[in-house]
Amino acid sequence: MDADRPERVVAALREFLDTRPAAPDEPERHAIELFHRVVASVPAYRDFLRANEVDPDSVRTFHDFRRLPLLSKENYHHRYPLPQLCRNGRLDGCDMIAVSSGSTGRPTFWPRFLTDELGVAARFERVFADSFRAAERSTLAVVCFPLGTWVGGLYTAACVRHLAAKGYPITVVAPGNNKAEILRVIPELAPHVDQVVLLGYPPFVKDVIDSGLAAGVEWARYAVKLVLAGEVFTEEWRELVGRRAGMTDPDRDSAALYGTADAGVLGNETPLSVRIRRFLAGDPTAARELFGESRLPTLVQYDPTHRFFETHEGTLLFSGDNGVPLIRYHIADEGGLVPYEDMLAFCARHGFDPVSEADETRRLPFAYVFGRSLFTVSYFGANIYPENVAVGLEQPGVSDWVTGKFVLQTVEDSDSDRRLRLVVELAPGEEPTSGRERLAAESVRDQLLRLNSEFAHYVPPDRQLPHTILRAAGDPEHFPVGVKHRYTRPSG
Repeated sequence: MDADRPERVVAALREFLDTRPAAPDEPERHAIELFHRVVASVPAYRDFLRANEVDPDSVRTFHDFRRLPLLSKENYHHRYPLPQLCRNGRLDGCDMIAVSSGSTGRPTFWPRFLTDELGVAARFERVFADSFRAAERSTLAVVCFPLGTWVGGLYTAACVRHLAAKGYPITVVAPGNNKAEILRVIPELAPHVDQVVLLGYPPFVKDVIDSGLAAGVEWARYAVKLVLAGEVFTEEWRELVGRRAGMTDPDRDSAALYGTADAGVLGNETPLSVRIRRFLAGDPTAARELFGESRLPTLVQYDPTHRFFETHEGTLLFSGDNGVPLIRYHIADEGGLVPYEDMLAFCARHGFDPVSEADETRRLPFAYVFGRSLFTVSYFGANIYPENVAVGLEQPGVSDWVTGKFVLQTVEDSDSDRRLRLVVELAPGEEPTSGRERLAAESVRDQLLRLNSEFAHYVPPDRQLPHTILRAAGDPEHFPVGVKHRYTRPSG
């Protein structure tokens, strides 16, 4: 028995239940203090520093902190026994484990304890309180993320229940990604509350709304709100889905989370960030100036005393406390950071004032996230890795007439539904046929189901077969000769 645990839990709960949001104070100092706590309590991190010839006592300033080596799954998480990554070297100091799929299907385990959920629950609180006004409205929260070892469903249900414990009039139901069950419970429960919040992956939530309309569900009666995670979506998508769900305030009726199995929710859309993103969607020149690309990333605000972000060569890294505490963890998502004042100054230069009186109480920095587009494709919240697809093309009956090169991406059809598109290079002299396209598609789907648990459980069966196109060897658009091949492309 851990006799001190109940006291720690009660103290953490009391702090969460009593805390009201405030502007972050001295985030750099918080990051340095976190570093020293992790050195003192996590055996793997002490060994990691020794291996990298870092004296922890020398880290006193933020300049020192920024010289610390980066952590990754490969150089840290996969190199040490799981208990050594946890506080005090004890896995039993955690009470829940989430599992994420590795790039070759190898699972990665992320333990946490109840107290680790409270900081993430504060991110949910900002969405429910600031966007949905859930302090004033009775709310049915419908968890549509898959339930099981994956981080989305159970973590979300726990965090929203913490909000109910804090006093918000929220009731949670968790049908997971069972569409029939979702559409069964909502008409029964929604009439008893002021609003309904659907929490899930964007394409699945859209599928629920479309299927509900086809079944006669009158979404507009239920004051629907959306919490979305796992994929970047367009403002056109937000408008289309909002219209079908009967939503009337695009700034407040939906909010995206930037989350990960590694550390829960790192940031969230706010009414301010949504207003700015909607403005940028209508001004591609300004968006390119701010983000450096024509594609529009997810734009969130974050609390740097909870998750301290930095950038490294156009990608994000963060430090944060969790079941596995992480210092300068390189999550490898493409993106960047914009301080609060710099964002407002940028908007002002382009003739746009996005700030309302309520926004002034949340002077939080911004993070923008493109995702790991060079390495993975996100589809219904599942990370699809090139290695998984390659196995499908290496199977007997397929490998004889393909080179093994392919391009994977998600595309949006005329109804704004996401589809998985796979372009495969034929071996020289081979001809494309509809039968071969079907065979390659089925082989890739079967291997994804075998290797990638997220794909198997997140993606609805009728969306699992990729739309497959065969192209001649050396096709200049997809397989140009003499250049380094990229197996994934940004969503189209």
